[in-house]
Amino acid sequence: MITKLIAISRNAFIESIRQPVFFVMLLIAGVAQVLNTWNTGFSMGMESSGEVSGDNKLLLDIGMATVFVCGMLLAAFVATAVVSREVENKTILTVVSKPVSRPIVVIGKYLGVATAICLAMIVMLGFLLMAIRHGVMSTASDEIDMPVVLFGVGGVVLAMLVGAWTNFFYGWNFPQTFCLVLCPLIVLGTIALLVIGKEWHIQERFPGPDFKPQILAACFCLILAVLVMAAVATAASTRLGQVMTILVCVGVFLVALLSNYFVGRHVFTNTPIGEVIGVGHPDVSKLGFDTQGELLDVYLVQPPNPPIAAGEAFYFSPSPNGYPMLHENFEPGARDIRDSEALLKGPSALVLTKSEGVTLQVRNVGVSPIVVGRAPERGDWVFSKPTKINYAAMGVWGAIPNLQFFWILDAVTQNRPLPVPYLALSVLYALAQIGAFLSIGVLLFQGRDVG
Repeated sequence: MITKLIAISRNAFIESIRQPVFFVMLLIAGVAQVLNTWNTGFSMGMESSGEVSGDNKLLLDIGMATVFVCGMLLAAFVATAVVSREVENKTILTVVSKPVSRPIVVIGKYLGVATAICLAMIVMLGFLLMAIRHGVMSTASDEIDMPVVLFGVGGVVLAMLVGAWTNFFYGWNFPQTFCLVLCPLIVLGTIALLVIGKEWHIQERFPGPDFKPQILAACFCLILAVLVMAAVATAASTRLGQVMTILVCVGVFLVALLSNYFVGRHVFTNTPIGEVIGVGHPDVSKLGFDTQGELLDVYLVQPPNPPIAAGEAFYFSPSPNGYPMLHENFEPGARDIRDSEALLKGPSALVLTKSEGVTLQVRNVGVSPIVVGRAPERGDWVFSKPTKINYAAMGVWGAIPNLQFFWILDAVTQNRPLPVPYLALSVLYALAQIGAFLSIGVLLFQGRDVG
């Protein structure tokens, strides 16, 4: 079975990179990144924070969006061709007439397409990283980063020359050779830029200041999103023609982007009373706000609305919808810190002890200290009641592929660290979505007449 799967995957991979749209889309992505460095010099963002700052924040945003759109279009066109076109041309009969099960055909086709998509995404993300290294050309006096030009443009030209040479003398397929040569050249060029500075000097340390792990993590999640869409296209192409499959992909893409608005916002229900702008505690990084009796001053952007009185529960979350809460839910029993009997009998909790304007003083009270994920910090949202969960909406929300989970650009530009568990969950979510759509594709292909 493994041998058959590898053979089908290899055939699908070769067919994918030989398609003219594959070659054209890589060139479009490269040209678009060059244009992005010229057209994003007016964002008025001059604050320095995170791995990108100033106008480069907008450059990263537009550059990632360019790769996202190009990757989605490539996945739709390539994945639809490897199954639907073979069914229309009756070439699929040479496979299914042999002792090869139809699930192996669908899975093998997807693996081949996914490998080709990964190759294309690596090239397009390499162009993006080169553009970020170059930076925005905001004025005519800005100097061109010549190492970026040499390794970027030089890699494309060299790949074209190799493709043209082998096509003329050996009859090799030009798009296939170009793509297979371009990918390692762009990867090597991107690595070389970590060693060579803008003025052709060698960086003092490797990988140097141009190594941006947060952006690399965002690029990794972007690849996962495109692979999910490739699974959607593969599943649809088992029953539909190329045009209808592309329309299905467009529909799923739009629904996946808008599912947070139409469904996701109804899953968690809570109303914030304010946004944290800062905290006051000399040892907040050491204590973590999980010691019994510990006090913490929380400063809001504006006074809480509606007002919150001393003795009421205090909740905080990084999300304005109140999920996830960063500590255990407050339960009745310790609602009033002035009630010593209720305090001793009730569970542990975070309770407001003082509210003066934009300043809130919070105490960790109870028989035992409450478990707190971390102390409140700038950008968190404050609540006076626990978050309610609509499980019916959660079920619908979970069934719809949500591409917003893979779009973590906001965390990068706001200099928020990306936790490893989130990346691991993103991988599991992508695998679950890919498995679900391929299962649908297998069921659809089982009953299709290909004769």
